[in-house]
Amino acid sequence: MMKLKIKKICFNHSFIFFLFCNIFSLIFFKVDISIISPLICLLLILIIGVSHGSLDHIKGQKLLKVFDLSNISIFYFSYLLLAISITVFWVLFPATALIIFLIVASYHFGKEDTQFLIIENSYYNQLLFFLKGSLIVFAPLYFHFDETISIFKLLLIDDEAFYNFLNFVETNNILLYGIILSTLSNILLFSKHFELKKFTIFLDYFSIIIINYYFSPLAAFTIYFCFLHSIRHIISLMSELDSNDLRNGFKIFTKKALPLTILTAIFCLIGLYLLNNTYNFDSSIIKIIFIGLASLTFPHILLEYLIEKNEK
Repeated sequence: MMKLKIKKICFNHSFIFFLFCNIFSLIFFKVDISIISPLICLLLILIIGVSHGSLDHIKGQKLLKVFDLSNISIFYFSYLLLAISITVFWVLFPATALIIFLIVASYHFGKEDTQFLIIENSYYNQLLFFLKGSLIVFAPLYFHFDETISIFKLLLIDDEAFYNFLNFVETNNILLYGIILSTLSNILLFSKHFELKKFTIFLDYFSIIIINYYFSPLAAFTIYFCFLHSIRHIISLMSELDSNDLRNGFKIFTKKALPLTILTAIFCLIGLYLLNNTYNFDSSIIKIIFIGLASLTFPHILLEYLIEKNEK
C-alpha cells in the first residue's frame, strides 16, 4: 500500500517539477538568466541538496549492527576519511577523478530517481539506470559545450588530452548519440511491466532536457539536483521514518537531518573562505559545489550499496 502511495506522490512531484521547469524556462528565456548566480546555486545545494544525505549516520548505525559494531565513531571516522581521500585524489588526479565521478553519478542519479518504479535489480536494469542517469552529463555538454568545459577548467583540470578527447566527442556528434541511448533507456524502463505512474520517467526526462536547454549548466544541475533528485530521495526517507504518516515522517526527517546539514554547510563555508584567498569568488563556489559533492557522493553511494547488499 505504501509503495503505491510513494509512486503516486513521486508522479505528482514529477508533474509539478515538469510544470515548474516549463514555466521558469519561459520566464528566464525573456530575462537575464545570470540572476541565478553561483552563490544562489550553492545555497540551494547546501539547504536542499545536502540534506537528502544527512541521515547517512542513521543508516550507518544499521550497517554497524550488521558487522556487530556499536561505536558510531567508527562510522563517522570511516565516512570522513573516505570524503577527505576523495578530495585529495581530486587535487592530485583531477581529470581521472572527474571521469569517475561522472560515471558513478550517472548510475546513482539514474537508479535513485527510478528505483521506486523498478523493483527487479538485474544487471540489465543497472545498465539502463546508468544510461538514464547519463543524461545529466550529456545534456549540458550537448547544449552548452563551451560553458561546461569552462566549469571543468575551474575544477583544476588542465589535461590537454582530456579536452582534446571532449572536442573529438563534440565534433563527431557522440554527445547526441549519448542522449539517444539515454532516451532509449527511458523507453525500455517505461515499457517494463507497464503502469500509468511510469510516465514519471518521461516527465523527468523532458524536464532535464528543458532545463539544460534554457539554463546554464550550473543552474540546470542545481535545479535538477535540489528539486528533483534530492526531494525524491527525501520522500523515500520520509516513508522509511514513518510509513503510516508521511507528514510525521517529514517532521522526523527535518529534525534528524538538520544537525548534519548545518555542520556540512559550516565546513563548506570555511572551505569557501579559504579558497577565496586564492581564487575568485565564483570559481571558489564551483569548486566547493562539485569537488565537495564528489567527496560526499562516494561515501553516500558506498553506504547505500552496503545497506542494500546486506538487506538481501
